[in-house]
Amino acid sequence: MDTKAFKRSLNNSDNYHRKGFGHEAKVSGQMQNEYQSNLIQHIRDQGYTLQRGEVTIRLAEAFGFCWGVERAVAMAYETRTHFPTQRIWITNEIIHNPSVNQRLRDMDVHFIEVVNGEKSFSVVDSGDVVILPAFGASVQEMQLLNEKGCKIVDTTCPWVSKVWNTVEKHKKASHTSIIHGKYNHEETVATSSFAGTYLIVLNLQEAEYVANYILNGGDSAEFLAKFSRSHSVGFDPDRDLERVGIANQTTMLKGETEQIGKLLEHTMMRKYGPDQLNNHFLSFNTICDATQERQDAMLGLVEDNLDLMVVIGGYNSSNTTHLQEIAVERGIPSYHIDSASRIGAGNRVEHKPLHRDLEVAENWLPKGAIAIGITSGASTPDKVVEEVLEKIFELKAVAQAL
Repeated sequence: MDTKAFKRSLNNSDNYHRKGFGHEAKVSGQMQNEYQSNLIQHIRDQGYTLQRGEVTIRLAEAFGFCWGVERAVAMAYETRTHFPTQRIWITNEIIHNPSVNQRLRDMDVHFIEVVNGEKSFSVVDSGDVVILPAFGASVQEMQLLNEKGCKIVDTTCPWVSKVWNTVEKHKKASHTSIIHGKYNHEETVATSSFAGTYLIVLNLQEAEYVANYILNGGDSAEFLAKFSRSHSVGFDPDRDLERVGIANQTTMLKGETEQIGKLLEHTMMRKYGPDQLNNHFLSFNTICDATQERQDAMLGLVEDNLDLMVVIGGYNSSNTTHLQEIAVERGIPSYHIDSASRIGAGNRVEHKPLHRDLEVAENWLPKGAIAIGITSGASTPDKVVEEVLEKIFELKAVAQAL
């Protein structure tokens, strides 16, 4: 499929909507009431620090809702306002935050069910309204919905669209797209659908394996087995790694994406010589500003003298997980929770350690005066952060009284 031509055709369709519907003022007030927090704004105004009793809170200087997320949620709210009686579907979670997705369910917005690992679009009828989430949808999904005659509301973050444009450039130049991302993440699934030939690498270690294969060759069957779920149909490492371009899932760690880009650039230079580099390697900056800002703010926060870190966000949120990684790498006791409901009485917390399932920690808040670092993922409303802080203050006040 000529994905660029299809997208251009879709953009010109009367059933395709990429902007709001003129209900910005109403939606803005609604979202402010539901998601903003006077307490969090107060802490920002106080230099991102607040002391209450024995607790000192230090907020990261960039956290929570990014512009792309806020835009996507606002468009979903506008869609419900504009189509008050029609059936509305979302192809996936609008963003990776449970409270926001539940709020949309409360507004009678339906989510496409996944059956045996596949989305079941059989429930969607002609004329239904379908929202594409902030991290996008695959070309195949867009084509299916267009053929069904649905009204499509596309909330895809412009930073994600920028990556799609990048892999289109790789395809036009007959370069394989090396995508730094998680093969099963919705954004990477969407990005790879716009690519021609592609290979998805999870981390620097996998990229080093690829670089070694480019330089020294190897067992192609072993290569394909290693990346069995992470490459385009018919991928041949002996043929398709001669010309490569770099792209990324926008929520991956900035530093690692840059390292992978430099590694492959140097690899192609060694393989083909500096004078041939431009024929064998393409690189465009596709690192999301908001992701970068939140990671940089976290790197600054972990330099403070902290007793522990609380990272707030959906458990399937890639950018939140990477914030957690930064704390773990610094050896700071760290708790990733998705809501204040994870904090229980008796100084207990249900949290998700990095790369593990949910666990319950007892006596997680130390006795006496403590300094707690707080950050949240790009899909987390300030109101959720406020609720977490109030739970922490309550626990410490009870402990102090005892």
